[in-house]
Amino acid sequence: MDSDIVSRAFRRGVDPIFDLLTPDQAEKIVGYHADEALQGRLEWLADRASEGTLTDDERAEYEGYARANQFLSVLCAGVRRKLAS
Repeated sequence: MDSDIVSRAFRRGVDPIFDLLTPDQAEKIVGYHADEALQGRLEWLADRASEGTLTDDERAEYEGYARANQFLSVLCAGVRRKLAS
């Protein structure tokens, strides 16, 4: 599979969504950070993952946060492209 083709198709599919954002909304998305409670939970789960002591439920939770982080990374990259243009 050609990752360049996949990337271009993905961007073509999602980039129009970024045009729906006002500059203020875009800035808020780019500036988003997890609150202290969530950050603490992520660190605790990461420590347990490193130790190999996650329960099945904790592993599922940690994977959910990892998926959310991937989504936020893609979202922020698109928003930054919009802000730069």
